[in-house]
Amino acid sequence: MHLAYGARALAAVTLGAVVAATAAPSATVTQPRTAAPAGASVTITPGVQRQSHESRRGPSTTAECKQSLHIACYNPVQIQRAYSLRALYSRGITGKGATIVVIDPYGSPTIARDLRTFDRIEGVRNPPSLRIIRPVGKVPAFNANNANMVGWASETTLDVEWAHTIAPGARILLVETPGGGKTGTVSMDQIVKAEKYVIKHHLGGVISQSFVATEQAIGSAAVRRLRGAYLAASAGHVTVLAGSGDSGATGFEPDQRRYYTHPVTAWPASDPLVTAVGGTRLNLDANGKRKSADTVWNDTYSPTANQLVYGDNGPNPLAAGGGKSVIFRRPTYQNRVRGVVGSHRGVPDISMSAACTGAVNAYQSFGGQPAGWYALCGTSEATPLFAGIVALADQVAGHPLGLINPALYKMASEHSRGIVSVESGNTTVSYRQGGRWHRVHGSSARAGYNLAAGLGTLNARYFVPELARLAGR
Repeated sequence: MHLAYGARALAAVTLGAVVAATAAPSATVTQPRTAAPAGASVTITPGVQRQSHESRRGPSTTAECKQSLHIACYNPVQIQRAYSLRALYSRGITGKGATIVVIDPYGSPTIARDLRTFDRIEGVRNPPSLRIIRPVGKVPAFNANNANMVGWASETTLDVEWAHTIAPGARILLVETPGGGKTGTVSMDQIVKAEKYVIKHHLGGVISQSFVATEQAIGSAAVRRLRGAYLAASAGHVTVLAGSGDSGATGFEPDQRRYYTHPVTAWPASDPLVTAVGGTRLNLDANGKRKSADTVWNDTYSPTANQLVYGDNGPNPLAAGGGKSVIFRRPTYQNRVRGVVGSHRGVPDISMSAACTGAVNAYQSFGGQPAGWYALCGTSEATPLFAGIVALADQVAGHPLGLINPALYKMASEHSRGIVSVESGNTTVSYRQGGRWHRVHGSSARAGYNLAAGLGTLNARYFVPELARLAGR
């Protein structure tokens, strides 16, 4: 099995050509204290993780993962039961009529075949359709020796298979962008144009994004230019999601080699027009029943997780991201939690399964690694999971919900049964850099909104109809 997570499983993002945009009415764009120059190049490279491959033919089990990898990993039945999804499926709420849009540079050359294999073996019914489009140009041929392409193919597999697992009746639209060919870079401008194409042509109701960069590494000038798709999504009533990051309270500097030694926050999760999805750690039995309450995902101090991801005992930053934006001021929907966020946009908004010590199984057969089953994790897991949840709510509402953040915070203020508090865990991380140890203090979970888990996690049985009612008005 292969352990991959969040931004570390993503290819290089070059912030270059721009799309003009103005600030959203609910947020003001300000200059970060340590912003990179406008047009700076920010590189996010695939995490070429330690790999273990398991040969099997039947459905995956947690016991197999514990035996081979010494971690827990979960199959679709366990995740569906953990989030009380079966109660919705029994009422015909499967995402029927909704479309989940997954944006991934390069994509995967085997995704259609891999999804069929995943569904057949794991007992998930096939989606109504899996459509692949390339609206901004031809995607170069897959190169198994290009680590960036292999990393993006793994990311694509995770996004598609697990968004589909949550909303098996929804259509999947995979949007591939060309990237930078042999260089492995990924143009953020391409991603913006692809998303705007999807929005303009009304191709889907929810967009799942699995890439991050720290705000300081980008700078407010570049962010202002690159957020045109989110303004278009807001106007077009499309929900946009992004993971909160996988380095806990820290994140990469522009060179993508060194970590910041003070707390930072990731974009695009920090954009007020985006729903930021954080990460939790589930503790499930073989049937998907919780053995304990969810906690904030933080594997920084787990030697097992560090060995699988980094190849050493750690500690290394390996945790859910979160914090206060240095670019965006507090949007109006966070006024109820001003005591936590102050005058800044707070991240995340909601959280779902992401831990590397409680990963999910995926099947992939593209080149560059043995075909088979891999354990994947990070907020790149949590984000497509939540995309599936939004698709279910889109079905209940009868139309796409658009920006759901105001509804989420209203649900919390009304003590919705759909929102489940996450009250333990933190995003503090430690690592060795420049010949010395660093510790970046993050936030701790507690009852109510916090900068580690946001509003908490969810019970889909109640969350989906309540979200549809409030956001669907």
